[in-house]
Amino acid sequence: MKPRIGIVSGDPCGIGPELVAKLLADPASRERADLAVIGDRRVLEAGMRIAGVSVDTRPAEEDGQITLAGGVPTLIDRPAFDPGTITLGQVSTEAGRWQLDCLALALKLARDGRIDGVCFAPLNKEAMHLAGLTHEDEQGFFADELGHTGPLGILNTVGNLWTSRVTSHVSHKQVSDLITFEGVLDAIRLADTTMRKAGYDCPRLAVAGLNPHAGDGGAFGREEIETIGPAVERARAEGAAAEGPFPPDTIFLKGRDGVYDAIVTMYHDQGQIAMKLMGFDRGVTVHAGLPFPVTTSAHGSAFDIAGQNKGNVDALRQAFLLACEMAKTASAQAA
Repeated sequence: MKPRIGIVSGDPCGIGPELVAKLLADPASRERADLAVIGDRRVLEAGMRIAGVSVDTRPAEEDGQITLAGGVPTLIDRPAFDPGTITLGQVSTEAGRWQLDCLALALKLARDGRIDGVCFAPLNKEAMHLAGLTHEDEQGFFADELGHTGPLGILNTVGNLWTSRVTSHVSHKQVSDLITFEGVLDAIRLADTTMRKAGYDCPRLAVAGLNPHAGDGGAFGREEIETIGPAVERARAEGAAAEGPFPPDTIFLKGRDGVYDAIVTMYHDQGQIAMKLMGFDRGVTVHAGLPFPVTTSAHGSAFDIAGQNKGNVDALRQAFLLACEMAKTASAQAA
Protein backbone atom coordinates (compact mmCIF):
# COMPACT_ATOMS: atom_id res chain seq x y z
CA MET A 1 0.00 0.00 0.00
CA LYS A 2 1.20 3.50 -0.80
CA PRO A 3 1.46 5.93 2.10
CA ARG A 4 -1.17 8.65 2.22
CA ILE A 5 0.54 12.02 2.57
CA GLY A 6 -1.03 15.40 3.20
CA ILE A 7 0.67 18.29 1.36
CA VAL A 8 0.18 21.75 2.89
CA SER A 9 0.76 24.75 0.64
CA GLY A 10 2.72 26.94 3.07
CA ASP A 11 2.70 30.73 3.06
CA PRO A 12 0.87 31.96 -0.06
CA CYS A 13 3.02 35.11 -0.12
CA GLY A 14 6.22 33.07 -0.51
CA ILE A 15 7.48 30.31 -2.77
CA GLY A 16 5.39 27.55 -1.19
CA PRO A 17 2.60 27.39 -3.80
CA GLU A 18 5.01 27.19 -6.74
CA LEU A 19 7.05 24.50 -4.95
CA VAL A 20 3.92 22.45 -4.30
CA ALA A 21 2.95 22.83 -7.96
CA LYS A 22 6.37 21.57 -9.03
CA LEU A 23 6.19 18.65 -6.60
CA LEU A 24 2.74 17.62 -7.81
CA ALA A 25 3.79 17.94 -11.45
CA ASP A 26 6.48 15.30 -10.95
CA PRO A 27 5.06 11.88 -11.96
CA ALA A 28 7.46 10.14 -9.56
CA SER A 29 5.95 12.03 -6.62
CA ARG A 30 2.41 11.12 -7.61
CA GLU A 31 3.51 7.49 -7.96
CA ARG A 32 5.23 7.43 -4.57
CA ALA A 33 2.16 8.23 -2.47
CA ASP A 34 -1.54 8.97 -2.51
CA LEU A 35 -1.74 12.73 -2.06
CA ALA A 36 -4.14 15.09 -0.31
CA VAL A 37 -3.34 18.75 -0.99
CA ILE A 38 -4.61 21.00 1.79
CA GLY A 39 -4.87 24.57 0.56
CA ASP A 40 -6.81 26.98 -1.61
CA ARG A 41 -7.52 26.02 -5.21
CA ARG A 42 -6.84 29.61 -6.33
CA VAL A 43 -3.50 29.69 -4.53
CA LEU A 44 -2.50 26.34 -6.05
CA GLU A 45 -3.48 27.54 -9.51
CA ALA A 46 -1.41 30.70 -9.01
CA GLY A 47 1.53 28.48 -8.03
CA MET A 48 1.05 26.47 -11.20
CA ARG A 49 1.10 29.61 -13.32
CA ILE A 50 4.31 30.78 -11.68
CA ALA A 51 5.93 27.35 -12.07
CA GLY A 52 4.70 26.91 -15.63
CA VAL A 53 3.06 23.55 -14.92
CA SER A 54 -0.43 22.11 -14.95
CA VAL A 55 -1.60 19.42 -12.54
CA ASP A 56 -4.97 17.68 -12.46
CA THR A 57 -6.60 17.32 -9.05
CA ARG A 58 -9.85 15.83 -7.82
CA PRO A 59 -12.00 17.71 -5.31
CA ALA A 60 -12.80 16.25 -1.92
CA GLU A 61 -16.35 14.92 -1.68
CA GLU A 62 -19.06 17.29 -0.54
CA ASP A 63 -19.40 15.46 2.77
CA GLY A 64 -15.76 16.16 3.53
CA GLN A 65 -14.57 12.65 2.84
CA ILE A 66 -11.39 12.21 0.81
CA THR A 67 -10.49 9.55 -1.68
CA LEU A 68 -6.77 8.99 -2.13
CA ALA A 69 -6.01 6.73 -5.07
CA GLY A 70 -5.43 6.59 -8.79
CA GLY A 71 -2.41 8.87 -9.05
CA VAL A 72 -4.48 12.07 -9.05
CA PRO A 73 -4.04 14.29 -5.98
CA THR A 74 -7.15 15.17 -4.00
CA LEU A 75 -7.52 18.90 -3.32
CA ILE A 76 -9.11 19.84 -0.01
CA ASP A 77 -10.07 23.40 -0.83
CA ARG A 78 -9.77 25.84 2.12
CA PRO A 79 -10.62 29.27 0.72
CA ALA A 80 -10.05 31.64 3.63
CA PHE A 81 -9.15 34.96 2.02
CA ASP A 82 -9.19 36.77 -1.30
CA PRO A 83 -5.81 36.08 -2.97
CA GLY A 84 -6.10 39.49 -4.62
CA THR A 85 -5.75 41.14 -1.21
CA ILE A 86 -2.27 39.75 -0.52
CA THR A 87 1.03 40.74 -2.12
CA LEU A 88 3.76 38.26 -2.95
CA GLY A 89 6.84 38.87 -0.89
CA GLN A 90 5.04 40.73 1.91
CA VAL A 91 3.96 39.49 5.33
CA SER A 92 0.21 39.10 5.67
CA THR A 93 -1.87 38.44 8.78
CA GLU A 94 -4.59 36.83 6.66
CA ALA A 95 -2.02 34.54 5.06
CA GLY A 96 -0.71 33.62 8.51
CA ARG A 97 -4.21 32.74 9.72
CA TRP A 98 -4.76 30.59 6.64
CA GLN A 99 -1.47 28.75 7.20
CA LEU A 100 -2.53 27.82 10.73
CA ASP A 101 -5.95 26.68 9.50
CA CYS A 102 -4.46 24.41 6.83
CA LEU A 103 -1.92 22.96 9.25
CA ALA A 104 -4.64 22.28 11.82
CA LEU A 105 -6.70 20.40 9.24
CA ALA A 106 -3.71 18.33 8.10
CA LEU A 107 -2.93 17.37 11.69
CA LYS A 108 -6.55 16.40 12.29
CA LEU A 109 -6.60 14.19 9.21
CA ALA A 110 -3.44 12.43 10.36
CA ARG A 111 -4.65 12.11 13.95
CA ASP A 112 -7.87 10.52 12.69
CA GLY A 113 -5.95 8.03 10.54
CA ARG A 114 -7.13 9.41 7.21
CA ILE A 115 -3.60 10.24 6.11
CA ASP A 116 -0.29 8.74 7.26
CA GLY A 117 1.91 11.82 7.35
CA VAL A 118 2.21 15.52 6.58
CA CYS A 119 4.67 17.45 4.42
CA PHE A 120 4.29 21.21 4.37
CA ALA A 121 5.82 23.90 2.17
CA PRO A 122 7.70 26.78 3.84
CA LEU A 123 5.79 28.80 6.41
CA ASN A 124 6.33 32.36 7.59
CA LYS A 125 6.54 32.64 11.37
CA GLU A 126 6.02 36.40 11.44
CA ALA A 127 2.73 36.05 9.58
CA MET A 128 1.58 33.26 11.89
CA HIS A 129 2.49 35.27 14.98
CA LEU A 130 0.49 38.22 13.64
CA ALA A 131 -2.39 35.78 13.19
CA GLY A 132 -2.24 34.66 16.81
CA LEU A 133 0.45 31.97 17.08
CA THR A 134 1.61 32.12 20.69
CA HIS A 135 4.49 29.64 20.45
CA GLU A 136 8.02 30.42 19.26
CA ASP A 137 7.46 28.20 16.22
CA GLU A 138 4.93 25.83 14.69
CA GLN A 139 5.96 22.83 16.78
CA GLY A 140 4.20 24.12 19.90
CA PHE A 141 1.12 24.67 17.75
CA PHE A 142 1.32 21.06 16.57
CA ALA A 143 1.49 19.82 20.16
CA ASP A 144 -1.52 21.90 21.18
CA GLU A 145 -3.61 20.77 18.21
CA LEU A 146 -2.84 17.11 18.94
CA GLY A 147 -2.91 17.28 22.73
CA HIS A 148 0.61 15.86 22.62
CA THR A 149 2.56 15.96 25.89
CA GLY A 150 5.54 13.72 25.08
CA PRO A 151 9.05 14.68 23.95
CA LEU A 152 9.28 16.96 20.91
CA GLY A 153 12.18 18.28 18.91
CA ILE A 154 13.40 19.39 15.51
CA LEU A 155 15.72 17.17 13.49
CA ASN A 156 17.36 18.16 10.22
CA THR A 157 18.74 16.00 7.44
CA VAL A 158 20.96 16.51 4.43
CA GLY A 159 21.41 13.33 2.47
CA ASN A 160 22.26 10.60 4.96
CA LEU A 161 23.34 12.92 7.79
CA TRP A 162 20.90 13.95 10.53
CA THR A 163 21.11 16.45 13.37
CA SER A 164 19.10 17.06 16.51
CA ARG A 165 19.56 19.93 18.95
CA VAL A 166 19.17 20.45 22.66
CA THR A 167 17.98 24.07 22.33
CA SER A 168 16.32 25.62 19.32
CA HIS A 169 14.77 29.06 18.77
CA VAL A 170 16.18 30.85 21.82
CA SER A 171 18.74 33.60 22.28
CA HIS A 172 22.38 32.63 22.70
CA LYS A 173 22.29 34.28 26.13
CA GLN A 174 19.89 31.53 27.27
CA VAL A 175 21.68 28.54 25.78
CA SER A 176 24.14 27.68 28.55
CA ASP A 177 21.42 27.65 31.23
CA LEU A 178 19.30 25.36 29.05
CA ILE A 179 22.02 22.73 28.57
CA THR A 180 20.85 20.27 31.22
CA PHE A 181 21.42 16.56 31.72
CA GLU A 182 17.80 15.78 30.86
CA GLY A 183 17.81 18.14 27.89
CA VAL A 184 20.87 16.51 26.34
CA LEU A 185 19.56 13.03 27.08
CA ASP A 186 16.18 13.86 25.51
CA ALA A 187 17.88 15.16 22.35
CA ILE A 188 19.89 11.94 22.04
CA ARG A 189 16.83 9.79 22.69
CA LEU A 190 14.77 11.74 20.16
CA ALA A 191 17.40 11.35 17.45
CA ASP A 192 17.73 7.62 18.14
CA THR A 193 13.97 6.99 18.22
CA THR A 194 13.14 9.09 15.17
CA MET A 195 15.88 7.59 13.04
CA ARG A 196 14.76 4.09 13.93
CA LYS A 197 11.30 5.11 12.70
CA ALA A 198 12.98 6.18 9.46
CA GLY A 199 14.49 2.72 8.99
CA TYR A 200 17.85 2.84 10.82
CA ASP A 201 18.50 -0.29 12.89
CA CYS A 202 20.91 1.42 15.29
CA PRO A 203 21.90 4.94 14.23
CA ARG A 204 25.44 6.04 15.09
CA LEU A 205 25.16 9.27 17.07
CA ALA A 206 27.92 11.80 17.75
CA VAL A 207 27.25 14.40 20.46
CA ALA A 208 28.85 17.83 20.10
CA GLY A 209 30.21 19.80 23.00
CA LEU A 210 29.06 23.30 23.84
CA ASN A 211 32.39 25.07 24.28
CA PRO A 212 35.41 25.53 21.97
CA HIS A 213 37.39 22.28 21.75
CA ALA A 214 34.61 20.64 23.81
CA GLY A 215 35.91 22.55 26.82
CA ASP A 216 39.51 21.31 26.64
CA GLY A 217 39.19 19.31 29.82
CA GLY A 218 37.42 22.12 31.67
CA ALA A 219 39.68 24.97 30.60
CA PHE A 220 36.88 26.67 28.62
CA GLY A 221 33.83 25.50 30.56
CA ARG A 222 32.63 22.43 32.44
CA GLU A 223 29.36 21.62 30.65
CA GLU A 224 31.03 18.75 28.78
CA ILE A 225 32.30 17.20 32.03
CA GLU A 226 29.34 17.82 34.30
CA THR A 227 26.36 17.62 31.95
CA ILE A 228 26.91 16.48 28.36
CA GLY A 229 29.28 13.58 29.02
CA PRO A 230 27.09 12.01 31.74
CA ALA A 231 24.04 12.30 29.44
CA VAL A 232 25.94 10.46 26.70
CA GLU A 233 26.84 7.69 29.15
CA ARG A 234 23.22 7.31 30.24
CA ALA A 235 22.07 7.13 26.61
CA ARG A 236 24.64 4.42 25.93
CA ALA A 237 23.39 2.48 28.94
CA GLU A 238 19.88 2.68 27.44
CA GLY A 239 21.08 1.16 24.16
CA ALA A 240 21.80 4.18 21.98
CA ALA A 241 25.02 4.08 19.90
CA ALA A 242 26.06 7.52 21.18
CA GLU A 243 29.59 8.90 21.54
CA GLY A 244 31.05 12.22 22.67
CA PRO A 245 31.12 15.02 23.51
CA PHE A 246 33.28 16.03 20.55
CA PRO A 247 34.70 19.43 19.56
CA PRO A 248 31.83 21.07 17.66
CA ASP A 249 34.07 22.66 15.02
CA THR A 250 35.34 19.31 13.67
CA ILE A 251 32.68 16.69 14.35
CA PHE A 252 30.74 17.57 11.20
CA LEU A 253 33.71 16.43 9.12
CA LYS A 254 33.18 12.91 10.45
CA GLY A 255 29.48 13.22 9.83
CA ARG A 256 30.11 14.34 6.27
CA ASP A 257 32.44 11.37 5.75
CA GLY A 258 29.90 8.83 6.98
CA VAL A 259 31.50 7.92 10.30
CA TYR A 260 28.27 8.92 12.08
CA ASP A 261 24.63 8.95 11.00
CA ALA A 262 23.65 11.89 13.18
CA ILE A 263 25.11 14.69 15.26
CA VAL A 264 23.41 15.98 18.39
CA THR A 265 24.13 19.70 18.70
CA MET A 266 23.67 22.06 21.61
CA TYR A 267 22.06 25.03 19.86
CA HIS A 268 20.44 26.05 16.59
CA ASP A 269 23.28 27.50 14.53
CA GLN A 270 25.84 24.97 15.75
CA GLY A 271 24.20 22.47 13.47
CA GLN A 272 22.31 24.59 10.98
CA ILE A 273 25.32 26.45 9.58
CA ALA A 274 27.15 23.21 8.87
CA MET A 275 24.11 21.44 7.42
CA LYS A 276 23.15 24.32 5.14
CA LEU A 277 26.68 24.60 3.83
CA MET A 278 26.61 20.89 3.02
CA GLY A 279 23.31 21.03 1.17
CA PHE A 280 21.02 24.03 1.48
CA ASP A 281 18.93 22.90 -1.48
CA ARG A 282 18.44 19.41 -0.03
CA GLY A 283 17.91 20.15 3.67
CA VAL A 284 14.87 18.69 5.42
CA THR A 285 13.29 19.50 8.78
CA VAL A 286 11.57 16.71 10.72
CA HIS A 287 9.22 17.57 13.58
CA ALA A 288 10.18 14.63 15.74
CA GLY A 289 8.23 13.08 18.57
CA LEU A 290 4.77 13.44 17.02
CA PRO A 291 2.68 10.30 16.49
CA PHE A 292 3.12 10.49 12.70
CA PRO A 293 5.75 11.98 10.35
CA VAL A 294 5.67 15.74 9.81
CA THR A 295 8.34 17.13 7.49
CA THR A 296 9.21 20.27 5.56
CA SER A 297 12.08 21.83 3.66
CA ALA A 298 14.75 23.35 5.90
CA HIS A 299 14.70 26.70 4.06
CA GLY A 300 12.20 29.48 4.51
CA SER A 301 9.46 31.07 2.45
CA ALA A 302 11.94 33.14 0.38
CA PHE A 303 9.87 36.29 -0.03
CA ASP A 304 12.70 37.85 -2.05
CA ILE A 305 12.13 35.48 -4.98
CA ALA A 306 8.40 34.78 -4.61
CA GLY A 307 6.54 34.78 -7.91
CA GLN A 308 9.68 34.54 -10.05
CA ASN A 309 9.80 30.77 -10.59
CA LYS A 310 13.21 30.66 -8.93
CA GLY A 311 12.21 28.36 -6.07
CA ASN A 312 14.16 25.10 -6.02
CA VAL A 313 11.86 22.17 -5.22
CA ASP A 314 14.63 19.72 -4.28
CA ALA A 315 14.40 20.28 -0.50
CA LEU A 316 10.62 19.97 -0.46
CA ARG A 317 10.88 16.85 -2.60
CA GLN A 318 13.35 15.34 -0.12
CA ALA A 319 11.00 16.23 2.74
CA PHE A 320 8.15 14.53 0.92
CA LEU A 321 10.20 11.41 0.23
CA LEU A 322 11.25 11.22 3.88
CA ALA A 323 7.63 11.54 5.03
CA CYS A 324 6.75 8.67 2.69
CA GLU A 325 9.61 6.51 4.00
CA MET A 326 8.78 7.19 7.63
CA ALA A 327 5.10 6.43 7.04
CA LYS A 328 5.97 3.14 5.34
CA THR A 329 8.36 2.18 8.15
CA ALA A 330 5.73 2.98 10.78
CA SER A 331 3.21 0.81 8.94
CA ALA A 332 5.67 -2.07 8.71
CA GLN A 333 6.61 -1.79 12.40
CA ALA A 334 2.96 -1.80 13.41
CA ALA A 335 2.16 -4.88 11.33
